[in-house]
Amino acid sequence: MSGTTSRSAEARRVRREQLRDFLRTRRARLTPGDVGLVSVGRRRTPGLRREEVAALAGVGVSWYTWLEQGRDINVSIEVLDAISGALRLTEPERAHLYVLAGVNPPPADGALGAEVTPELRRLLDAWTPRPALLRDRYWNLLAVNDAAQTVFGFGDTDHNCLISFFTNARYRGMHVHWASVAPSVVAAFRADAAHAPDDPGFGRVVDELSAVSPEFAEMWARHEVGVPVQVVKAVRHPEAGELFFDLTTLAVVDNPGWYLELYNPRRP
Repeated sequence: MSGTTSRSAEARRVRREQLRDFLRTRRARLTPGDVGLVSVGRRRTPGLRREEVAALAGVGVSWYTWLEQGRDINVSIEVLDAISGALRLTEPERAHLYVLAGVNPPPADGALGAEVTPELRRLLDAWTPRPALLRDRYWNLLAVNDAAQTVFGFGDTDHNCLISFFTNARYRGMHVHWASVAPSVVAAFRADAAHAPDDPGFGRVVDELSAVSPEFAEMWARHEVGVPVQVVKAVRHPEAGELFFDLTTLAVVDNPGWYLELYNPRRP
């Protein structure tokens, strides 16, 4: 245990040192004019002064100085966001600030409302005749290939994996072990939602599904949390019979919050 504690302490020390250097370099690259301030007097060093950053962020000068010095102090998400705005940080820089401050990075919003690229669509099509789909962090369906429609029973009205799992009779009926799998599916969605408790996107899915599925509402009320345990997807196709697929989920790095689900037929 002592070894683990010492490694944790060393990791915090390194993060604080990196935070110190990161904040100093971000401050040094800005001029008063960049942030709408009037420059008064001669400046010995380039960039904004600490008191200027503190004023722009609405925090105390002493507190910001301690943060920039890498002292072990507590910071809130609201303060980090204010400092991000004051320093004109980009989205990747803002997430980096969160990590260095020891706070979970906020979910990136770059993928929200973005169009599915032709490259991703070609990848889905290239996976045919094996099923493949693209979904977002809320399990909304962004794109599916023809094989996924045929094998899993997705229709034109399906827009969310979780909602379809409970409400699409064909999709639901194809799952060989639907009743035993359903609680773990709900628990996995709750685990995903827990990473962003203030994100209304998850709440919209829960509200929509609860209004039409008492089964889901009952399972959601259990507050069970877990990760997907079904690495093998078993479906009962009306023509091909029972089919078994290994599922691999890949994150789309270019679009945070997007995931590719690739299904590969299991050999007998």
